[in-house]
Amino acid sequence: MATPFVQGRLRKEPLSFVIKTECNHCGKAITIEINTEMNYKILRGPTNPLVFAPFVDFDKLTDPSIIDAF
Repeated sequence: MATPFVQGRLRKEPLSFVIKTECNHCGKAITIEINTEMNYKILRGPTNPLVFAPFVDFDKLTDPSIIDAF
């Protein structure tokens, strides 16, 4: 997720992206829009979804990218 934020800052232009996923518990679709300033808007789905980012220990990371570490 960091890439759009970094690109927006480097280009000095606002960027946004949309995450389309689903609730792991009930399977309902969730759509979230996030911008360069890390503001977000729930476009579809529950208004207060429980979202988390897995912790990655960068000192011990041997995978080619953090995506592979998940």
